[in-house]
Amino acid sequence: MDLSRKRRLTFFTIGLIFLLSGIEYAVILPTIWRYLQTLNAAPYFLGLSLSAFSFSGLLAGPLFGHWSDRTRTTKKIILFANIFEIVGNFMYFMGYSKWLLLCSRLVAGIGTGAGSSIFGFLTRNTVPEDRSTVFAAVMACRQAGLLIGPAFNIFLRLCNFHLGPFVVNKYTSPGGFMCILWILLQFAVMFLYWDIIPQDDTHERNKIIQAEGEEDVEENAETKPLVGPHELTGSYGTVTTVQIRATHVSPPPTPPPEEVKTSPFKNFSASREFLREEVVVLLAAQFITLFNQTALETMVTPMTQKFFNFGELENSIMYCICGVEVIAGFLFVRWLSMRVAERVVLAVGLILCNISCVWCLIFLANPLGGFAWQLAEFIIGVFLQVLGLPFVAVAQVSLFSKITPEKTQGFSQGIRRSVGGLATIFGPLWAGGLTSNLYLMLGVMMGLLVLLTIMVVVSYERLVEPVATRDNLTGSLSED
Repeated sequence: MDLSRKRRLTFFTIGLIFLLSGIEYAVILPTIWRYLQTLNAAPYFLGLSLSAFSFSGLLAGPLFGHWSDRTRTTKKIILFANIFEIVGNFMYFMGYSKWLLLCSRLVAGIGTGAGSSIFGFLTRNTVPEDRSTVFAAVMACRQAGLLIGPAFNIFLRLCNFHLGPFVVNKYTSPGGFMCILWILLQFAVMFLYWDIIPQDDTHERNKIIQAEGEEDVEENAETKPLVGPHELTGSYGTVTTVQIRATHVSPPPTPPPEEVKTSPFKNFSASREFLREEVVVLLAAQFITLFNQTALETMVTPMTQKFFNFGELENSIMYCICGVEVIAGFLFVRWLSMRVAERVVLAVGLILCNISCVWCLIFLANPLGGFAWQLAEFIIGVFLQVLGLPFVAVAQVSLFSKITPEKTQGFSQGIRRSVGGLATIFGPLWAGGLTSNLYLMLGVMMGLLVLLTIMVVVSYERLVEPVATRDNLTGSLSED
């Protein structure tokens, strides 16, 4: 199978992974509270169960990322991580006690840690110019899962039978359903996923060159780039004629043993890498936007019940509409990122998020007018909030991949996702205790957004891809 086909199938499989993560969230979240009630769980168990999933993912992300950086492989990491998803969802399906259900979300959350390795893989296999578009497409896959997930609940809620010793009903069936999907994904990863590295292009070319004579190599030296991305400095580039001619017809030299065995974390300093101004700004963007998003998600359902008397059907329709808007937003950001810099996309997203938060403070903290006016106020607020998310999400992920070292990209992405995990834990806890005091809840969210905006403005000039690597590459080629 040729390399381009392998790459397409691999990226397709990555899309499936994120699609399933979105589906899992969408099929389990609507019923988990009622499920816990059937197991005589106290109300605080809902927060514990939701936080457990994020907590274990928070811890697993950097570990899986570190693993992928050291081995330069992701396939076996994904297969290993999916085992936790399979086991965790099966435990959720069993449902003998509230403690087993809590442990099931803790175990399943470990599987999300593979996302760090995947983002590291995508960083190593995309040129910086295309990275935003690739990340936007991957994130859109998860949103698609969130959109179609509720459709599966339509038939899952009809389940009411026994499967051996297990009871299959509308509460346990989401776990069994997701267990089956993750098992099927294991086969997809085994047969459709390859640990492609940029040097693969070079190896294929070298095989052809070895079969040719020295004269052919000399003739084509001006036009054939033989060294693939990362062979020189870890970035995509071309090779000068002098370097090509130096290879003649010999196979590419095997790297010396000490180079092969060198850890990507040699001379690596976490404080030096993650306490840089631009990195701190992007990690703050990750935390604050996810904190605000999950807080608003927690607030929405009680608010719609209180002011509009929405039931499960109305809320499902609302989430589906929001899902369509988010997917459209990611597609627009994918198009926009090919034309403007990531920091511009980030700035646009922050402007939209600030407008949304101001609108919510004015019109949603204490709704005015009749039913129709209150509903219009609510719809506009939600629309603005959802609209800004794709801009900030894609821009900060893409920029983060460019300003952190590529050789430790898996670990760096794990740190970024762990920061996001903290936000998804604290956001619901903050909003859950303040649904009756929206001025305080929204005021703190507004304050965080203002702080982030100031940070971005002050550090705007630093939110670009470093040019040092590119300059070093040019200099070394000129010397040759």
